[in-house]
Amino acid sequence: MPNRMALDRTDVLLVIDVQNDFLPGGALGVADGYAILPLVNRLARVFANVVITQDWHPAGHASFASSHPGAAPFSSVSMPYGKQVLWPDHCVQGSPGAELHDELDTDAAFLILRKGANSLVDSYSAFTEADRKTTTGLAALLKARGARRVFACGLATDYCVAFSALDAREAGFETFVIDDACRAIDADGSLDAAWAKMNSAEVYRVQAREILG
Repeated sequence: MPNRMALDRTDVLLVIDVQNDFLPGGALGVADGYAILPLVNRLARVFANVVITQDWHPAGHASFASSHPGAAPFSSVSMPYGKQVLWPDHCVQGSPGAELHDELDTDAAFLILRKGANSLVDSYSAFTEADRKTTTGLAALLKARGARRVFACGLATDYCVAFSALDAREAGFETFVIDDACRAIDADGSLDAAWAKMNSAEVYRVQAREILG
């Protein structure tokens, strides 16, 4: 891969869930999450197409441990669409935790995509909800705009970034994860497992300097 990647109008930067609840101090804070903000903002200035995602759960969402009496956060339950990790309440619609961080430059984005709004189905990916049937419409929109390559960054590498990257690849886009513009939860081998899946799917790992120079 060349030292610097040439971008054009077919390239998309996908900024995943840079929200208060996913930053340190939030309900599901990712360690060192604040460190990516300056880099994500620099990247957003060099892409012709920028999409920002925002986790947007109704109160009482089925993925919240509080919605399952006696269940502890980070335990699992069986849902109609499969195994579901139960999370602390987070990114509740209209709450401060759901807001995109105020240092995130949103001006370059042509779309802010809210996901996870179906109270019965979780949604890690920017493209497809956890039932693997319901789409957000993002793949069709990007194809209609002539997109060919998707570059993902944000929070967290091993969950929403990885799910989005894998779905982008499945939708037919050449897909990259900008590794240093992400941070991971990395619990119980989750980061290695996510990268194993992405490597197998031919999702490429790049560094921001390969884009910014």
